Parts: sequence; structure tokens; C-alpha cells
Amino acid sequence: MLNASLPVQDYKTLSKLSKLEHLDLAFNHFSKDILKSLGNLPVLKFLSMEFNQMEGPLSNKELANLHKLEALILSNNQLSGTLPIQDFISFKNLEVLDLSINSFTGNIPPQIGALTSLKALSLAYNNFTNTLPIRGLCELRNLQELDLSVNTLDGILPPCLSHLRSLRVLDLSQNQFTGDISFIISNLTSLEFINLNNNRFEGLFSFSSLANHSKLEFVELMGARNKMEVETDHYSTWTPKFQLKVLVLSNCNLNKLTGEIPKFLLHQFKLRIVDLSHNNLKGVFPYWLLNNNARLEVLNLRNNSLTGQFDLPPRLNMSFYWMDVSANHFHGQLQEKIARRLPYISYLNLSRNSFQGILPLSLCNMSNLQILDLSVNMFSGEVPKELISGCINLFVLNLSRNKFHGQILSTHFNLTGLMVLQLNDNNFSGTLSNTISDSSLIVLDISNNYFSGVISSWISNMTNLFTVIMRNNSFKGQLPCELAVYGVLDVSQNSLSGSLPSCSNPPEHIYFQANKFTGPIPNAFVNSSYLFTLDIRDNNLSGNIPNGISSLSGLRILLLRGNHLNGLIPNQLCKLNKIALMDLSYNSFSGSIPRCINNISFGKIGPDDRVFKQGDYLTWNKHTIGRYGSLLVRTLKTDFADDVYNVPAEAEFVTKRRASSYKGDILNFMSGLDLSCNNLTGEIPQELGELVWIHSLNLSHNQLKGNIPRTFSNLTQIESLDLSYNKLRGVIPIELIDLNFLAVFSVAYNNLSGKIPDRKAQFGTFDESSYEGNPYLCGPPLHKNCTTIIQPPNSPTTFSEEKWYEIDREAFYVTFSVSYIMFLLALASVLAINPYWRRRWFNAIEDHMYSCYYFFLDAFYKLLGH
Repeated sequence: MLNASLPVQDYKTLSKLSKLEHLDLAFNHFSKDILKSLGNLPVLKFLSMEFNQMEGPLSNKELANLHKLEALILSNNQLSGTLPIQDFISFKNLEVLDLSINSFTGNIPPQIGALTSLKALSLAYNNFTNTLPIRGLCELRNLQELDLSVNTLDGILPPCLSHLRSLRVLDLSQNQFTGDISFIISNLTSLEFINLNNNRFEGLFSFSSLANHSKLEFVELMGARNKMEVETDHYSTWTPKFQLKVLVLSNCNLNKLTGEIPKFLLHQFKLRIVDLSHNNLKGVFPYWLLNNNARLEVLNLRNNSLTGQFDLPPRLNMSFYWMDVSANHFHGQLQEKIARRLPYISYLNLSRNSFQGILPLSLCNMSNLQILDLSVNMFSGEVPKELISGCINLFVLNLSRNKFHGQILSTHFNLTGLMVLQLNDNNFSGTLSNTISDSSLIVLDISNNYFSGVISSWISNMTNLFTVIMRNNSFKGQLPCELAVYGVLDVSQNSLSGSLPSCSNPPEHIYFQANKFTGPIPNAFVNSSYLFTLDIRDNNLSGNIPNGISSLSGLRILLLRGNHLNGLIPNQLCKLNKIALMDLSYNSFSGSIPRCINNISFGKIGPDDRVFKQGDYLTWNKHTIGRYGSLLVRTLKTDFADDVYNVPAEAEFVTKRRASSYKGDILNFMSGLDLSCNNLTGEIPQELGELVWIHSLNLSHNQLKGNIPRTFSNLTQIESLDLSYNKLRGVIPIELIDLNFLAVFSVAYNNLSGKIPDRKAQFGTFDESSYEGNPYLCGPPLHKNCTTIIQPPNSPTTFSEEKWYEIDREAFYVTFSVSYIMFLLALASVLAINPYWRRRWFNAIEDHMYSCYYFFLDAFYKLLGH
């Protein structure tokens, strides 16, 4: 028998190897054309072409002559189209068929049942849809391994699958299957491996139905989308015949009634991975799992309701290296000799509990420790110097949201391999030491502490730094341009002053709000197509918006609120067509609203525009448990969502009359424009009605005039519309009633007239405050009815009907002042020219003075009674 497992330079010569039985061409760069030559190998039994560059559909001619083929492996290519089942029907001896990790589409054809010799079938990681063929898979009575994972298959599993009594491996994970799985699984007593996670199975699954599955080693039943409940102790006396190596029962309503940790685990002694996370389990820490299973490597109890002390067994476990007990209710102090109990631990997550006290010195003796998360607890005291100087393998340290104090960033800091350092929300103090510049930091978060001093330029030496968060401390002085790292820069709520740094390469997200920055926005500062967020609210910036702002082509969020910016709103802003949130309020902008503002998307985005994620993750979320199966040889992994760093992008925006902070993925769907509290004039552009995806529009407290555009009826997604405190005239367009999502609406204190739109749909929820200050509006909810005709301000009217608050005050004051001055000048001219009238004027004044004198004198004597 000839074997070939080396790269072939000229595959046309393969046609000369007519007696070849085993051919392995994996991990090469062959295209699909090679299959035409393989048809001339009539006795070929084994063919592996995985990890090549074959793409496109398979045709009937390419494999039809390989009648004696027993194993065909074409995984990890780019093959597409429907499954060419006609090519395989003639393979009467085919035992292994692996087409995983391709791009096949359509249904799994029922003709697959003709492959009666098949023992292993993998169609995983494709795009197969619809239900499984009942008359197809159920006819494969010799099948031992079936992997249909990661497709979009749906419907109820055919009950006849329970007849596949030889099945050892069943992987249906990450599909959309529904129904009850209990009957099928309980009858497949030869199963060694079960993975059903991330489906939509329903009903109650009793784990005791697997009691006689003596070969069972791997069980992964649940996932986020499942509705099934798993009960392990329905029969309290059952004893399993199996010895599991891997048990993943995450987020599966495990033992929902009692909340107990499964009792059958007391009889398991070969466990390597246990994941019972997200189940609301109660009780104390199951230290016996570590005692009973000497080869235990991973224990995940995240997000349950376990309580009590965190007591570890005294017995050493040489294999144990990964533990997560976060988001429980453990309390008390950590054991002083915790390092002796977990000598080889590399991942330790104790976050979101109620631990207290100081950290034990022995933590630094965990020489393999790489990730340590103690956040959201009540630890206090100073962080041991040994921890920040001796844990040389540590690359993630999260101590946020505790009660630590002292100077952690001192000369003792020597974690040169550290990538993530989160110290936020503690009582740390002192200055930033340049000792951290020797680290490999990607993320630095020291916000909400008492750090002080200036931010030195040595931080520019930290070339890997992606995220810097220093908000709410006491830093002062000028911000160095060198701090402009490529990522997130948040130094808000400090006492930084001076002008903004003229950095040529700003970060992706800038948060400078609530400082004392002065001067203009520098052109160099707005010169990046990679900037997504620019937040410089509540400073003392002045001048115009620079024309260079049009270079920020990727900008999504622009927040300039609460400064002293002035001038016109430049048309260059209209070139930032990807902006979703723009806040220019509380400044001194003047002139009209640019008509080109309709070029900005304000929420109209596609899938590729969703740049905001729930957080910036540094994840280590795959755990390899080795190779499994003798036919479909593959590497099995279990998933853990280890979000060791999660600080999503953030923006504060006023909508619906309240300031809210939005984080992460929701920013992809937020949209709003706030131009309130400026000096804008002119009419509201009709083009604003083309912003059909906008959620919030605030033009209040300006001097806008004219009518409310009827095009606003096109704002079908709007939730908040504020036009109050302007000089708008005319009627409220009745078409606005069609705005079904409008929750906040105000046109108060304008010069509007006519009948308020009928109280229908959302307009039935607006009270009098939405319309007050408009004397010519009538109808509910105002108390002024519309039975008598009320003349609007711009209609002809008699002088007697006109009231002082209906007159243009500015014009009145100017006219009155000019007339008064003209009268005084004319009078003075007459008196200066004619001496006769001048004498008469002075005599008249003298007579009035004497008359007033004697009038008050008589009144005085009468009061005295004389």
C-alpha cells in the first residue's frame, strides 16, 4: 500500500499512482482542480484535503470514480453550494465524511441515508438550514459520531435518532433546535460525548436518565438561548455509572427548585472541568470537588448565590489552575495561606463578592498567577509591596471598586509584564511614578481616586498603551500631547488647565470634560479619521469650531456642550456624515442652522458602522481539553467568557429632559442633535425633516423664527422634540400627530397661534406645560377654547385689540427712543432761536414750581390742624 502525506508539486502526476490507497494532502495550497486528477485513483481509501484553498461548489464529476473510498476529509476550506450528495451515494464503503468548516448551504438532503456504512459524519461550521431529514440520518444505523454544530438548523429532532444505539459522539450545539430532548438522549446509552448548548430546547431534563450511560465522559447541555431546565437530583438516591471528565451546565436553570449543587458530583473522581455558572445555586463553597478530583483543572461557579466563607481544602491539587467564583455572596477574609492551597493557579477571579480585610502576603507566592481579579469587594488597607513587585508573571490586575489606600504606584511597582491595570474607585493617592513606564500596559484605569500632581510626558514611552482612564482625581497643569495614545483617553473631572494639546495623532475616544481647558480647539487636535468620540464638554474653550474638523470622517459622537464657543456653526460639520450624537448646547453660536445638516446620518447606520462594543475585552476564553474521538479526530474546547477588562465607550446626552449616560453597544443605536441655549437665528431648515432616524432634537432657547416645518412629520423615530423659548409663529402642524414614538414635546414660549392638534396618539399625553407662553394657542389641554376667533400675531388687527406683549419689543424701544430724542432736540432749537418763547417757557416752569410749592404747603398745614 502506497502512502503520500507530503506536498505534491505537480498533482497531475497523481494519475500515475493508480495503486495509491492513502493520500494526505492537508495543510497545503491546493485548489479544487486537484480533484479531477484524483478520479484516476480507483483503489484510494483515505483522502484528506483539509486546510487547503479549495473553493466553490463540488460537481458530480470530481469524486464520482472513487468507489472504494472509506474516509473523505475536506474540512477547513471554502467549499460552497448545496451538499453534493449524489457524489457520495456511490461510496458504499465510506465510513468517515468530514465537510466541516466550509460554506455549504441549503438542507441536509435525505439521500444521505444511502451512506449505510457511515460511522462518522461532520457537517459542523457551515450554513445548513431548516429541519433535519427524518428518513436520512435515522437510516445511518452504524453511525458513531455526529457533529452538526454551528449551523442554523431548526425544528424538533427526529425521535428516530434514539435508534442510533452505536452513537458515541453527539454535537448539536449552536443551532436553533426546539422541543424536548430527554427521550432521545436517555436511549443513546453508548454516548461518551454530548454537546447541546445554545439551542432552544424546552422542558425538564432529568440528569438521572443518564444514570446507565456508563461510557459518558463529556456533557455540555445548556447555553444562553435554551429554555430547558436541568434537574440532577429528582431521584435523590441514584448513583451514576459514568465518570465524567467535563461537565458544563451553565445558565440552564439547574436545580431551579432547590438551588443545590448536584449531589451526584459526590461520586465523580475524574473531573477535569466543571462549569456550573449562571444558575443561582445556593449553599457553601464545594471544596470537596477539589478534594475528590485530583486532576481537576477548571472550576467555574460565576454568578450564583453561594454564601459563607471561602474555605479551600488543605490538600494540594497539582493540576488546578483556573477558578472563577465571582458574583456570589462569599464574605470574610481570604485565608492567609491561600497560596499553599492554590500553588499552581494562573487565573483567579474573586470579584463581585463581599470579601473584606487586607490582602494576605502569600498572594505574591503564586508564581504562576497571570490574571487576578479582586474587584467589587470590600478589601481595605494597602496593597502588599510583595504583590506589586514580586508577581512577575501577572499581566492582568484588577483591584477596582474596593477600599484600598496608599501609594500603589510607587518605586516598588515592578510588574513589567502587566498588560491591564485597573485601580479605579478606591482611595489610592500619590503621584504617578515613571516606574510603570517599564511595563507593557495596554489598559490603565486609575479613575475615582486621589492621585495628584501633573501628568508627565514620560507616559509616551508606554508604546503599547491603548486605554488611559484617569477621571475624577486631582491632576492639574497642562496635559502633555504625548498622552495622546491610540485608543481611549479619559482625563475628565480633574483640574487640568491651559489649552488643549495640539496632538497630531489623537486617540479613538477622547474624554476631556469638566476641566479648566481654555483657548480654541486646535486644528491639529481634529485631524484624525480614526477618532470616534470627542467629548470636551464643560470647559472654558472659546473661538470658532475649526474648519479642519471635517477631517474627522469617522466621528460618531461630538460633545462641545457648556463652553464659550462662538461664531457660525460651520458647514464643515455636515461632512461628518457618520455622527449619531451632536451636542453644541450652552455656547454662543450665532447665525442660522446649516441646511446641509441633513447630510449627517444621526442614527442611520449599517452593520459595518457599529463601532461601539459592550466593552473592550481582553479574553482568554478557550480551554483545550485534548483530542477526542478515533474517527473524527478533533480538538475539543470549552468556552468561558472571561471579560477581564470591560470598559465600554460612554457618552452623556440630554434627551427627554434628563441627562443620561449611555455605554457600549447602545451607542450604535442612539441619535440626537442638541443646539439649545445659543443665539441661533433665522428659520428652522426644512431639511431637518430628512433626519428620519433621529431620536432627539433640541432647538430650544434660541431666537429662531418662522413656522415649524411640516417636514418634521417625517421624523418617525423621534422620541423627544423641544422647540421652546424661540420666536416661532404660525400653527402647530397637524401632521405631527403621526409621530408615534414622541414622548416629550414642547413648543412653550413662542408666538404660535391656532388650535392645538387633537389629543390623539402621543399628543394625548402632553400637558399644558408643552404649550404655555403662546397667547394665541387654544384648545385642550389649554383652558382657552377656540369658539371665539383669536387673531394671530401676524394677522391684521385694530390698535385697540393689540396688547403690549404682542408688539415687537425691540422695534418699539428703538422707535420710542428716537422719537423722544427728536422731540427734545426740536424743543431746544426753538428756545435757542426765539427769545420771546424762551421767556414764556421759563415763566411757565417758574409758575409750575410755585404752584407745586403752595400745594404741598397747604396740605402740610391741614395735616397739622391749622
